[in-house]
Amino acid sequence: MAAFKEFHHPGRLYQDDSENAFKLRRSDQVSVFLRRFQLSRDIGIDLGTANTLIYVSGRGIVMQEPSVVALDLDRGVTLAVGDEAKLMLGRTPGNIRAVRPLRDGVIADFDAAEQMLKTFINKGNEGRGIMAPRLVVGIPSGVTGVERRAVREAGMVGAREVHLIDEPVAAAIGAGLPVTEPVGTMIVDIGGGTTEVAVLSLGGTVLSESVRVAGDEISDAIGVYLKKVHNMVVGERTAEDIKIRIGSAFPDDEFDQQSMDVRGLHLLSGLPRTINLKAGDLREAIAEPLKVIVEAVKRTLERTPPELAADIVDRGIMLAGGGALVRGISDLISHETGIFVHVAEDPLLCVVNGCGQVLEDWKRLQRVVDTPEFVRSAVSA
Repeated sequence: MAAFKEFHHPGRLYQDDSENAFKLRRSDQVSVFLRRFQLSRDIGIDLGTANTLIYVSGRGIVMQEPSVVALDLDRGVTLAVGDEAKLMLGRTPGNIRAVRPLRDGVIADFDAAEQMLKTFINKGNEGRGIMAPRLVVGIPSGVTGVERRAVREAGMVGAREVHLIDEPVAAAIGAGLPVTEPVGTMIVDIGGGTTEVAVLSLGGTVLSESVRVAGDEISDAIGVYLKKVHNMVVGERTAEDIKIRIGSAFPDDEFDQQSMDVRGLHLLSGLPRTINLKAGDLREAIAEPLKVIVEAVKRTLERTPPELAADIVDRGIMLAGGGALVRGISDLISHETGIFVHVAEDPLLCVVNGCGQVLEDWKRLQRVVDTPEFVRSAVSA
């Protein structure tokens, strides 16, 4: 029987005479050399439905831009990516298409996503480095194997090595939760396309649930409400602006009286019109998607083992992601579950910070990422 030896990877054994184990060891040695001499920088990516954030090892967060791509259909080229492309949403002629390559947290348009990732990686790395970087990409925990492969293949366009990490794990690390300790922690990551609910302990996911209801569905609910109640059609950007300015999840007598002027197209007259919308009225419009998020949290709590449940009651629930910024959502979840709810210090940055911490402390946190194919084959050899 062939001998076994551990190659600097805690908790994993690799066959000494295995070619795959040799590749893995050599890959790690190359990565250390490249980082030491600044030939390559490792990159962490929060590949979100609404926004993409880039973390570069040794430099921190270097980019935060919308996940939008503008394509010239006549010439078959990419016109713009990120902030510039978002300005084109809903304002393009027939030969230009502004798209969001990700829907519900997964790639919906592979070619556009590939171009977007390549552009963002080059921009984040500032064109430096002789060698392509190692990537750690945050993805929803509920995606299928095919969807995981699509993200990995899209990332390989500008990288030498792509690792995937579940977003709730990355968010928990970025929020400062003790995910590697033997205590139960609960994280609720409300992004643009998905809401991730997970119970973590000892660096692993004990329970998780992913629902494809999040910030986008809240914005969509606002658009439906305006159409039904006020006979007004508004664009995606306007609905999102309404959500940010006067959206609320829990009653507040003072805030409920606040209002804003909303401009859109009146269906009956066919002409532009302005209405005044109150925060209290808007809360009823977004109640349904918020209910789906709360029910996902309650279902996860019901399935949590007793010892971990006791830790969660003691430590509370952590909220991360852009949806955590909706006013009163922590109060709503706390009211429905009876457990204190915290909002992370920088909820929008939790996932990308978590990816960055994995890169900076690779030896300790490597086991929380999805390993490449040759690593899995080495383990099973």
